[in-house]
Amino acid sequence: MQVTKEDGGRLNAFAREPRMVVMAQGEANTASSRVLLIGGAVLVGALVLLAAQIS
Repeated sequence: MQVTKEDGGRLNAFAREPRMVVMAQGEANTASSRVLLIGGAVLVGALVLLAAQIS
């Protein structure tokens, strides 16, 4: 942790963050991400239908 001292004598600690990983453009089109996308769309559709039936 990096610690600095402010003007008033207080200590201010900054967390050390992990390095960012830059993904290539084609890495996001895997089977698992496609399954999650389809599952999310089905869930949203089911919630819209449920809300329509309730109201």
